[in-house]
Amino acid sequence: MQTKSSLSSLLFFLIFAAGFAIAYAINGTEPRVSSVVIVLLALVVAGIVAKAIKIAQPWDRAVVLRLGRFRALRGPGVFWIVPVFDTIPYWIDIRVITTSFKAEQTLTKDTVPVDVDAVLFWKVIDPEKAALAVADYASAIRWAAQTALRDVIGKTMLSDMLEGRDKLGTELQKIIDERTEPWGVNVISVEVKDVLIPPSLQDAMSMQAQAERERQARVILGDSERQVAEKFGEAAKTYADNPVALHLRAMNMLYEGLKQNATIVLVPSSALETMQLGGLAGITALNMALGKDGVAKEVPDGERPSPLSRH
Repeated sequence: MQTKSSLSSLLFFLIFAAGFAIAYAINGTEPRVSSVVIVLLALVVAGIVAKAIKIAQPWDRAVVLRLGRFRALRGPGVFWIVPVFDTIPYWIDIRVITTSFKAEQTLTKDTVPVDVDAVLFWKVIDPEKAALAVADYASAIRWAAQTALRDVIGKTMLSDMLEGRDKLGTELQKIIDERTEPWGVNVISVEVKDVLIPPSLQDAMSMQAQAERERQARVILGDSERQVAEKFGEAAKTYADNPVALHLRAMNMLYEGLKQNATIVLVPSSALETMQLGGLAGITALNMALGKDGVAKEVPDGERPSPLSRH
């Protein structure tokens, strides 16, 4: 707009100066009627030319009306109109425009109040329709988007809304585009920024998520115990058919337990008989014979401890 005003002012000044120069060249410094007429004529011409010339930016389209009827679209660049007869009521911006809109305290299909914020990306593809078919296309688009959002929220479950924002945006784009098409507007996309639910419902959903995770943890633990039991069953079958393997395994387990500086090892008597490890005296002696490094050392007969003693 500043470029248009600057150019009009420059043309006005140049034409007026040219008229004044012509009057001075014809009549000199003597004041005559012809000089006044020339200056006034230059003033009028300068005003008409300044009003006639217009400049449109690359993203602007000028809607030109002649005597109240649509004449043409002008721009971008320099163009002329006929002053008094032609008017430009609208300058239409054809760039992509973003509009924020929201729906507050709107009930979903499962009667949950939510606040939804969204952004609409749109552009004017037919400036003539945007100027003549609707009074204020920018405001109309905003209201159309808001009402469409409320309609979609009322038909959608809360879970679907939280999980499928892309689907919600696609549905909104389709509805808004159908409403704004007669206005010469194309909806590029709709992005749902945020879905806010009441704090009490957030707490309930958090508790539900925790309970679900605890249930999954218990199921996994139970499945793990089942798998371990199956492996123990397979190992029992192997040891039942091979007593030597069971005996070696028992000795290894006892050695691993004693070498960790353990002073007491509890072994059921039935297990002793099954694993053929001998009596309690033999186990105690083995425990006392293990050195600090976990290696059995020879103990003289006179220094062999009592089976019931311990360190």
